[in-house]
Amino acid sequence: MRAFFLFSAFLFLHSLFGDSEAHLLIRAATVQATPDTSFQPGEILIRNDKIIAVGKKVALPKAFKLIDWNDYEVYPGLISPGSSLGLAEINALRPTRDEREVGSHTPEIEAWTAINPDSELIPVARANGITHSMIIPMGGRISGTSSLIALQGWGLEEMTKLKKTALHLWWPSRQLSVSDEDKAKSIDDQKKEQTRAIDEIDDFFTQGENYLESRKRQDDGFRTHPGWEAMIPFLQGKLPLMIHANDRRQIQDALDWAEKRKYKIILSGARDGWMLARRIAQNEIPVVFRHIFTAPLHPHDPHDLYFSAPSILAAEGVDLSIGLPLGAWSAANQRNLPYHAAHGVAYGLSRKDALASVTINPANLLGVSHLLGSIEKGKEATLIACSGDLLDLRSRITGMLIAGKSVSLESRHTRLFKKYSERPRQNPK
Repeated sequence: MRAFFLFSAFLFLHSLFGDSEAHLLIRAATVQATPDTSFQPGEILIRNDKIIAVGKKVALPKAFKLIDWNDYEVYPGLISPGSSLGLAEINALRPTRDEREVGSHTPEIEAWTAINPDSELIPVARANGITHSMIIPMGGRISGTSSLIALQGWGLEEMTKLKKTALHLWWPSRQLSVSDEDKAKSIDDQKKEQTRAIDEIDDFFTQGENYLESRKRQDDGFRTHPGWEAMIPFLQGKLPLMIHANDRRQIQDALDWAEKRKYKIILSGARDGWMLARRIAQNEIPVVFRHIFTAPLHPHDPHDLYFSAPSILAAEGVDLSIGLPLGAWSAANQRNLPYHAAHGVAYGLSRKDALASVTINPANLLGVSHLLGSIEKGKEATLIACSGDLLDLRSRITGMLIAGKSVSLESRHTRLFKKYSERPRQNPK
C-alpha cells in the first residue's frame, strides 16, 4: 500500500512539473524560422512536441538533450499541397492504385480512409524534407474530400492530422477540339456539352443547399443522405472548395461561379492563373500552382512561360503554394517539391515567396498555420536539417523531427544504395 501511495505521489508531481529530460535543444548554423526571419547561428528549445523558444540564444532549462546541427541549416518541415501519396504505388500496375473513385459526384469520399501507411513512396518523399501532404481523391466531377497526413506514424489513424481539408471540384474543360476523332461533333455541339456540364455542377450545389435548408427545418419525411451530409461544411463556408482549373476560360468560369455562390475556394492547377493574377489577388483566393515544369502549349510561347508564372502571381499578392501535378505518376516524384519552388526563384520568384510556397502558405490554406509551416513559439516541433540552402539542388536533408520526434530518413532508395555499394567485387582476370 505504501508503495502504491509513493507511486501515486510521483505521478502527481510528474504531472505538475513534467520530465526535465523532455527538453530538446537544437543548435544550428542557421534557423530559418519563417520565410523572412532567420537566426545565424540559431537555437530552438523544444518541450515534448512543441517549440517553446527560438532565437540566436534561448534561456536553457537545467536539463536538456542537445541535438548538434551546428553545420546545418534548419527549416520548417515541407508541406505538399496535394498528392496521391499512400493512394498509389506503381503507376503501371492498376492494383496498386487507389487514387480514383467510380462515379461522377462522390462528395462523401474521404481520402484518409484509403491511405496505405506502408507505402514505399512515403519514406522517399520524407527523405527530401516533406513532412506533411494533402491527399487528394480523384475521378469524376466532384471527387470527394482531401485529408492532411503526416508522413510518419503507426497506421493511418496516427498519420492523419485532418480528415477533411477541402472538397474537390474538377471544372469542365472549355477547350474545343478539331481532331479527327471529334469531327462528328460540331463546335456548337461541343459548346453545348460544356455549358451542360457547368449547369450540372450548379444544379448539384443547388440541391445540396436545398438539402441543408430542409435539414435545418426538419421537414416531414426528411432523411439524411451521406453525400449531402458530407457537403454541409463546404456549403456553410467552414471548409474550402478546391476547384481544379487550368485554362484561362476555365478559371474565369470558376471564379464567376464561386463569386455568385459566395463559396470559399482554393484554385488548384492554375496553369493560366498568371493571366488573371490581379483578379485572383483582389478576391483573396489562394492558388496552388502545379505547372512549373509543364511545357508551353504553343510553339510560339516562350520556353520560360510557366517558370515565370509563380513570380507574376506572387508579385500581385496572391497567396501562392507550389505543388506537383496530381495523379499516380507524381506520387513517386513528391521528393522533388523543393526543386519546383527553387526553379521559380531562377525566374523572378523571391526566395521568401519560394520558401513560403512550400511551408507557411500550404499550412494557411489547410487551416493548420497555428501548428505547422514555420518555427515559432507554440507551434509543433516539425522541422528539417539541411546541409545547405534548401533551394539548392546540391543540398541534402540530414535530419528531421515530426512533432518533436526524430524520424528516420531511410528509404528504399537508401537501402538499395547501401546494398549495391557493398556488393562483392570480382578480382580482375
